[in-house]
Amino acid sequence: MLSVVQVCGGAQTHELFMTRHRSEAGEIAALGEAIMSDRDSGDEMGASAQQIQEAQIGLQAAFHQGHEEGGVQELATKTLHIQSKRFYLDVKQNRRGRFLKIAEVGAGGNKSRLTLSMSTAAEFRDHLTDFSEHYAQLGPANPDNPPEDGRLKSETMVKENRRYYLDLKENARGRFLRVSQTVNRGPRTQIALPAQGLVEFRDALTELLDEFGTDDMSAEQPELPEGRHMRVENKNFYFDIGSNNRGVYMRISEVKSTFRTSITIPEKSWVRFRDIFGDYVEKMKETQQRKEQQDRSSGD
Repeated sequence: MLSVVQVCGGAQTHELFMTRHRSEAGEIAALGEAIMSDRDSGDEMGASAQQIQEAQIGLQAAFHQGHEEGGVQELATKTLHIQSKRFYLDVKQNRRGRFLKIAEVGAGGNKSRLTLSMSTAAEFRDHLTDFSEHYAQLGPANPDNPPEDGRLKSETMVKENRRYYLDLKENARGRFLRVSQTVNRGPRTQIALPAQGLVEFRDALTELLDEFGTDDMSAEQPELPEGRHMRVENKNFYFDIGSNNRGVYMRISEVKSTFRTSITIPEKSWVRFRDIFGDYVEKMKETQQRKEQQDRSSGD
């Protein structure tokens, strides 16, 4: 089963905000990038309740510190559900420019991530097209006669000190694209994308590239107001101002412990939005006043 959930727009928000609030308890147990899967199939391990609780506390503290200090701006995110995995595609921006983060979250909650420049993401998108076409031409898998070392097709991408290895592979669980990233004197990280999701993944990536471009350096950004936050009962609301090639916008996010939803309002609609909201505030005041008058009349 494959489905795609998209949340467009952006917010001037530290990346740990998205990590914390779009995660479910199983994701949090992964402790971000600390745990990377070394298995081709992406098998996952569970986590104890104590690990989850410790991760929640640590990520909450990191979020508050990061939100105050700023640094990374979240421009857009897309979520794909492919078989038992979730994939997050996040376009982010810092002082050095724009980049893409891809996170894979397995059924057990473990998370693996890759970071690509926008130009590398465009090259990756083109390779995904080639891999999807090659996969479509393959016949049914033969478990009795698997390909040598499981590889069906391979490619390599190089960007400065990063190297990416793309391998379409086959094992007893099926066919998948393994994407590995290595950095000079750094650990190897990898994700495993089920082959049936190659086209959907490519299309989601293409939409982000069409909106934010393939240049690694971002254009000069307008000076924007800082984000604001309010808490109502057990909910948190975040008001973040961002910009993309379509202009300035506000993203309003409603956040609970394991739930997050957002709306994006273009700047040109703010006045109308305010007027409608203000009209409802006045009408509710009038309704409350009439009710109080009726209560007083009943008491007399």
